[in-house]
Amino acid sequence: MGIKAALPRYELYLYRAVLVGALIWAGSWIFDASSENVDRKSFKESVRPGWHYFGRKMDVADFEWIMWFTTFRNHILFALVGHVIFAKIFTVIAPKHRSLIFGVYGGLAVLVTMGWTFMALVLSHCIILYSIALVKSKWLSFAAGLATLASIKMEPYNSWQESLVTGSFDLQDILFYGGCGFSIMRCMSFCLENCEKKEGNYTFSDLLRYNFYLPFFFFGPIMTFDRFHAQANNTQLTRKEREMWNITTKALLHLGVILVVDVFFHYLYILTIPSDMKLVTKLSDWCLAGLAYSNLVYDWVKAAMMFGVINTVATLDHLDPPQPPKCITMLYVFAETHFDRGINDWLCKYVYDYIGGDHDKIFKELLATICTFAITTLWLGPCQLVYIWSFFNCFGLNFELWVAKFFSFPPFSTIENAMGEAMSRRIRGIFNAANFWAIVLYNVLALNSLEFAKLVARRMIFKGFPLSTLSVLLVTYCGVQLVKEREREQALLEEPEPVKPVDGGKEKAE
Repeated sequence: MGIKAALPRYELYLYRAVLVGALIWAGSWIFDASSENVDRKSFKESVRPGWHYFGRKMDVADFEWIMWFTTFRNHILFALVGHVIFAKIFTVIAPKHRSLIFGVYGGLAVLVTMGWTFMALVLSHCIILYSIALVKSKWLSFAAGLATLASIKMEPYNSWQESLVTGSFDLQDILFYGGCGFSIMRCMSFCLENCEKKEGNYTFSDLLRYNFYLPFFFFGPIMTFDRFHAQANNTQLTRKEREMWNITTKALLHLGVILVVDVFFHYLYILTIPSDMKLVTKLSDWCLAGLAYSNLVYDWVKAAMMFGVINTVATLDHLDPPQPPKCITMLYVFAETHFDRGINDWLCKYVYDYIGGDHDKIFKELLATICTFAITTLWLGPCQLVYIWSFFNCFGLNFELWVAKFFSFPPFSTIENAMGEAMSRRIRGIFNAANFWAIVLYNVLALNSLEFAKLVARRMIFKGFPLSTLSVLLVTYCGVQLVKEREREQALLEEPEPVKPVDGGKEKAE
C-alpha cells in the first residue's frame, strides 16, 4: 500500500531542502576534520601529495581505487583495449566463433600475467568441477564447488595453493584470490546449469570460453552461465537505436565521476579518518554520521565505476552484463541491499530464491537467508568481522519479514486500510528511516572496522539521544520520502496504458 500515494509538492520541496542542508552541514564538519588533522602521524601513510593544482594532500587509503585508476590504470586499459580490438576483428570475420576468441585471448592474457602455475591451478579447478557436472547432481555440484572455494579461502589450503604461483608483484595476491574465486563461482554456475540441461551436456570448451572471458575473469561481475552462453553464441549481432551513443555517454560519465572522486579525496579524508580512533572520538555526532554514510556511498561509487568500466567492454561485445549495484542512498530495505549485483544475482538464482520460493513463509525465508549468508561468508573469507556482518545482515533481512507479517494482521492492517495512502506512506517512512541506519551500521563495520561501527552506534543511539538521534532520523526520513517519490513516478511510467473502451464501453471483438 502507498506506492502510488502522492505527497504535496511543497512537502517534497521541504524534504529536499532539509536533506541538502544536512549533507552540506555534515560535509563541512568532515572538511574541517580533514583540514585540521592533515599532518597527523596516523595520516602519514594514507594521506599523500595529490594533484599539484590543488596544493592539498589526497586520501589514498583505498588500495583498490588507487590500483584501478592510478597505479595500474595503464596495464588494465592495455589488456581491455586489446580484448576489444581482437573481439571486434573476429566478430566481423567469424561471428560464429567469437566466444572462442573471447576464451583464447582471455586465457593467453591470464597466462602472461600470472604464469603457467596459476593457469594450471585454475584449469585443475575447472577439470574437477566439470567432472562433477557430468553427474548432473545439484547437491554434489554445490558440495564440490563450495569445497573448492573453501580451499582458497581457508588455511592451510589457501597458503599452499598460493605458494604454487611463482613470481612477485604488487597485484599478485589480489589477482590470485580474485581470479580463483570468481573462476570457481563461474564453474559452479556451469555445473548447476548443466544439471538443468535435459539432453546431453555442455562441453568442456563451453566452460573454458565462459570462464576465461577476460573482462570478468579477475574482478567480476559474475554472469551466470546460461545468460553468457546464450549471448556469446548469438550470431544475430545488431545494435539498438542510439546504443553506441549510450555506451559512449556512459564511458564519459564514468570518466567524469572518477575525476570528481579524485578531487573529492583532496578535501574530505573519509577513508583515513575512521582508521584513527583517537581522532574519531573527538568528532561531533554529525561528523560521525556523515563519515558512516559517505563511506557506504563511496563504496557504491567504487563498485559502480569498476563494474561500469568492465560492463562497457562487455556491452561492446554484445553482452548484457549485470548492472552496477543500487545506490546506497536509494536503499531502505535489506532485501535490496547489495554491493555486487553479479554475486547477488548468482546467490538469488541458485540459493535464495531456490530455497525461499516466494519469500512469504517465515521458516523457509530463515533457511534461505542462513544458507545464502553462509555461502557469502565463505566467499568473503571466514573471519570474525565477516561472521558479525553476515549475522546482522541475515537478521535484518528476516526481521523485515517478521515486522511485515506482524503488521499485516488486525488491528494494524485495519488501521492502515482506514487511513489515507499518503499517511500510510509517511508512517512507513519512519520505519524505513530507522531501517536505513541499521543497513548503514551493519555494513560500515565491514568497510571500516568494528570499533568505528560500535562508536557510531553508541553516539547515534545512546549518547546523542535525543537531539542527534532524532535530527539524523529526520534527515533520513526526508531522504526516504524523496526516494519513495522517485519510485512512485517510475512505477507510473512503467504502468501499461489502459485499453480504451469502444462501442458503448465494451471492447471491440475481432
